[in-house]
Amino acid sequence: MLRAGIVGLPNVGKSTLFNALVANAKAQAANFPFCTIEPNVGIVSVPDDRLQVLSDISSSEKILPARVEFVDIAGLVKGASKGEGLGNQFLANIREVDSIVHVVRCFDDDDIIHVAGSVDPGRDMEVINLELALADLDQAERRLDRARKEVRKNKEVQTEVDALEKLVPVLNEGKPARSVELSEDEELAIKALGFLTRKPVIYGANVSEDDLSSGNEWVEQVKAIAETEGAQVVIISAQVEAELVEIPEEERGEFLESLGVEEGGLRSLIRATYSLLGLQTYFTTGPKETRAWTIHKGMVAPQAAGVIHTDFEHCFIRAETVSYQDLVDNGSMGVAKSKGLVRSEGKEYVVAEGDVMHFLTSA
Repeated sequence: MLRAGIVGLPNVGKSTLFNALVANAKAQAANFPFCTIEPNVGIVSVPDDRLQVLSDISSSEKILPARVEFVDIAGLVKGASKGEGLGNQFLANIREVDSIVHVVRCFDDDDIIHVAGSVDPGRDMEVINLELALADLDQAERRLDRARKEVRKNKEVQTEVDALEKLVPVLNEGKPARSVELSEDEELAIKALGFLTRKPVIYGANVSEDDLSSGNEWVEQVKAIAETEGAQVVIISAQVEAELVEIPEEERGEFLESLGVEEGGLRSLIRATYSLLGLQTYFTTGPKETRAWTIHKGMVAPQAAGVIHTDFEHCFIRAETVSYQDLVDNGSMGVAKSKGLVRSEGKEYVVAEGDVMHFLTSA
């Protein structure tokens, strides 16, 4: 399951956004799975209109979307890396996520007091990024001390030492670990440490309802900074997301259209996250269920099968494959097969976005 951690200063709309995203996902459809593990963690379904279409074709009993776990990292303030506020106790949670959604306040509201007394996205971004870098620095220094001792008995640890010696000076300058170029072996050696600032980042520019379609000067400031980091920016509105919770599902599209946008924040964030992490979707469908599976772009058929069950990868024989559009255009798997659109793909086949697949294995 894809996991995304939401960070940001207090009163930037982070928790409002988190609560709205979770509530929106819960309200989407009765047969879409949803659960809240604890107050700061929510698992939501990935919105994908193709699932219902495939389900109708197959007369499936249930729909199982791909899922994303959002982790709301509360209480990050200046000094969080040293135990200030509540942030320090949650930093361990975010080390396990695949990407970070950094919510930045880009709206003015006299009723919502900014923790620093004014709206300044650049300053806010710097505060959070510095705290994450300091937390990484503390971990890197402690691990480097131990690794240098271990390498005397185990030469294989030298790769980790080399990687950490590259990271520590950069982190000491308050810069993110992702700005350091590491070899594939070095990357693997430090993977378990889960450095916060080595994770891909999406900046969520949180605007008022009026600025959702066009942004504002604060959004432009966020974009300028993100560009220097190679990070993505998604314009979102926690205010709008909260309003969507109260609107019937069938009226949400019209409401968003009236604001000049085509989709809500949940879709925007997930789409950006998939793009950032190089992910895509393939489907399995039949009378029992229609299901979406998330894989990395470039995966070959056996690897895609392994996402369902590890045994499927090892026992892979072939994959009966048809593109989503070909299946929809022909109305059934039988018709698509009669026209030669259902292909038998082997171990070297690179799975395409939207493939509908049925795996044949020796298991």
